[in-house]
Amino acid sequence: MVAKLRSEYKEKVLGSLYKSLNCTNIHQVPKLVKIKINRGLGLSAQNSAVLNKTINEFRVITGQQPVVTLARNSVASFKIREEMPLGVTVTLRGDKMYSFLDRFINIALPRSRDFQGLNPKGFDKFGNYTVGLTEQLLFPEISYDSVDQARGFNITFVTNAKTRDAGAMLLREFGLPIREKI
Repeated sequence: MVAKLRSEYKEKVLGSLYKSLNCTNIHQVPKLVKIKINRGLGLSAQNSAVLNKTINEFRVITGQQPVVTLARNSVASFKIREEMPLGVTVTLRGDKMYSFLDRFINIALPRSRDFQGLNPKGFDKFGNYTVGLTEQLLFPEISYDSVDQARGFNITFVTNAKTRDAGAMLLREFGLPIREKI
């Protein structure tokens, strides 16, 4: 099954961006490469119940097994030892990426309270966009009863755009509600 947004990219977004960015080759048009989702747990990752709950939440939200991130170095002042679990991350590509983006735009964002668009300051100079969510309950796959504490996470949309404006145009064409000005 081909994701709806993938076919929409090929049919509508590609041609629109090709004209508006004045590209000379179809391969110059920016595209969405991957979506990275991560949650840093810090020292609460030592609690296996919290770590397992986070892994299960990410598995349910993304449909993919997350990877536990480990500390590279020991830092005595933070009470962190090498190889200690600190967080969880997932990288989505292909159809899973497009289906997650579709659910994020059409289901999760409308469920957030007082939502007035995403902040345009989340772009880096290469057109990648990072947004932080304050709770996991925005996704309908997570039941209210199973959540003991609201924990936020970050979502990064990685593009192959060359500039901030090209990345913003791409994500707006997909339907991501990014505000024009602050």
